Amino acid sequence: MSKLDPKVVRRQKLKWRVRSKISGTAAKPRLSVFRSNKGIYAQLINDKEGTTLASASYLDKDLASFKGSKLEQSAEVGKAIAGKAKAAGIEVVVFDRGGYLYHGRIKALAEAAREGGLKF
Repeated sequence: MSKLDPKVVRRQKLKWRVRSKISGTAAKPRLSVFRSNKGIYAQLINDKEGTTLASASYLDKDLASFKGSKLEQSAEVGKAIAGKAKAAGIEVVVFDRGGYLYHGRIKALAEAAREGGLKF
């Protein structure tokens, strides 16, 4: 029997709590954020159909050559997801922080997405 990392278990509980209260639709998709040690990912999800409408990450071709801190990288991903949402005709989203605290890289991504024109 293997023990799970307490940090992972805590984040999963927070994630389930957040997800029990929010859901995305085609008109108002969920902006889901995943933070890894190396980078950050964001996607717009329609939970009714189970489809991803748009996504952005630090690995995208236009962002892969970006040099800067992880905080600046997160802001660039936020701008990118806002641009892709605008191209898809999406203006209003529900923000899903994914069990992470709203500060640091998550906050930087959210504020950059707001500056890009998304409304939460």
